[in-house]
Amino acid sequence: MKTYKEVRLGSQLNPVAIAALVILIAIDILLFVLKIIPIIAFIAGIILSLLFAYSINIADQWEKAIVLRMGKFIGLRGPGLFFIIPVIDRIDKLIDQRVRVTDFHAEETLTRDTVPVNVDAVVYWTVWDAEKAALEVQDYAQAVTYIAQTGLRDIIGKHELADLLQNRDTIAEDLQKVLDDHTNPWGITCNSVGIKDIVIPSALADAMSKQAQAERERQARIILGTAETEISEKFSQASERYHNNPVALQLRGMNMLFEGLKEKGSLMIVPSTALESMNLGALGGLAALSKQATEQKPVVSQPPADSQKEKPEQDSKEKN
Repeated sequence: MKTYKEVRLGSQLNPVAIAALVILIAIDILLFVLKIIPIIAFIAGIILSLLFAYSINIADQWEKAIVLRMGKFIGLRGPGLFFIIPVIDRIDKLIDQRVRVTDFHAEETLTRDTVPVNVDAVVYWTVWDAEKAALEVQDYAQAVTYIAQTGLRDIIGKHELADLLQNRDTIAEDLQKVLDDHTNPWGITCNSVGIKDIVIPSALADAMSKQAQAERERQARIILGTAETEISEKFSQASERYHNNPVALQLRGMNMLFEGLKEKGSLMIVPSTALESMNLGALGGLAALSKQATEQKPVVSQPPADSQKEKPEQDSKEKN
């Protein structure tokens, strides 16, 4: 199926040329019907109208037209409206100077350590010199694709699998340099190259996953051992300070006992030697007695009401 651009190049007719052709032919027919011009002039007018319409061409803003005169390059035309000499001149192609995107891939390519991989990449390129792109290479778009694929395979073969997975940016830069070296003489430059995906065999992916898990477990054990070492060093420093300061050791023991008894319903078993060394038994007993004394409230006894009534009578008898 032909694209719109290929149809344009084949017919060399655009809306402006078609409109001009219709107007000229209508005028020619009208003059012939009114018998103003003879039949020969009418035929000549039709031919001239076709040639004039053929000479009208239009290039889009992002395009450059390659004009050949008798097979020889005479220059670039466009963008916009331009004219050529019918029959003598022809437009070979229209060069699109916008940034283009080309996908390419390398299938079952061996790395330096003989691992088959499938790599998908994309390159952004543009034509900065339309004349070189038209004269130096036949199909520059296809040539860019083939060079990108070949360069990608060469770079994969020079690197190991670990480098491909970890250094994608470096590999993309190397590939971009390879493309620029080949395409710059054609008036084409590669703006950037990106590695989209790297597919490795499933068996190798499972093995790498197990290796990564083992590596993480090893690092976890190393971190745990390092933490134990640091804790032991801190305990050693604390023991030296407690050895030279018994009061600090006693305060530390009392603090530990207090922290253990903070919660309700907690039970702590303390060795008798610890009680004797830190005098925790006497201190605990005094604390319990003080707590019990504060909790108990004093009770004041009052005599019954009958006894209070009988007391005045007894006092009167004693006076008598």
